[in-house]
Amino acid sequence: MSSTIAKPTGRQLVGELISEAIAVLIIIAFGDSVACMYVLYDPSPYVNAYWGVCMSWGLAVTLAIYVTGSISGTHANPAVTLALALFRGFSWKKVLPYWVAQLVGGMLGAVIVYALFGPVIEHYNLVHHLSRADGGAAGVFFTHPGLAITPMHAFSDEVILTAFLLFGIFAITEQFNEMAPQANAGALMIGFLVAILGSSMGYLEAWAMNPARDLGPRLFAYFAGWGSSALPSPDNYWWIPVVAPLIGGVIGGGAYQLLIHPFLPARVRALQAEVNGKDCEQGQRI
Repeated sequence: MSSTIAKPTGRQLVGELISEAIAVLIIIAFGDSVACMYVLYDPSPYVNAYWGVCMSWGLAVTLAIYVTGSISGTHANPAVTLALALFRGFSWKKVLPYWVAQLVGGMLGAVIVYALFGPVIEHYNLVHHLSRADGGAAGVFFTHPGLAITPMHAFSDEVILTAFLLFGIFAITEQFNEMAPQANAGALMIGFLVAILGSSMGYLEAWAMNPARDLGPRLFAYFAGWGSSALPSPDNYWWIPVVAPLIGGVIGGGAYQLLIHPFLPARVRALQAEVNGKDCEQGQRI
């Protein structure tokens, strides 16, 4: 029998792309729905319970990983895909297809949210004398700067938040990190990571940290009647939660690879064992 490892087939790639779309769909379907619960109802069921919003987003990520992780690895975020290609050997040929699948998933997730909450959105806008053209209820789909945050400050915020996200993801999924969660508990810890970023820094601009999470629903909202409120959005904000997370992801992943990865004891032991094995093999040949 040949020991050659079979190359991934076109069918496998299609499965991975479907998996990525479904992962982002799950995250948006639950995440934007909790945004609807938070924004559209008066009183909000999350009054004085913002942690519940953060946990809902985090658990949506956890669920997405459990559903799709064994197929595509559940990047579910173009910033994650880019960082993995740069630092963890992910195929560059798959980067653009993964990004497209993630974007499609974000749009489809927003469709589900609108199908569920459409009447509530209309009621909210009617009561508050708003329209879609005015941006009424747009915040349930995509992000905006928060109190006292300018667009360029939001840019730096998103770089920092996404750097923390990728730094944490790299640590949680590191094969040589003996303190990382074992077996499938990593999915839960990544969910908690998303939740703590939201609970500590989320009010700055709704902690996008994911181009597909923001741009996918934003595209849906544009075509669903929110028009310029979605694209280009006030102060031409639309590009910030797209570009900044890509930069932040590279910084976070690179920081982990530079500052933590080389010094992990298990990695050092593995490298030493490899060196000793080569020395023994060379000695036997002599």
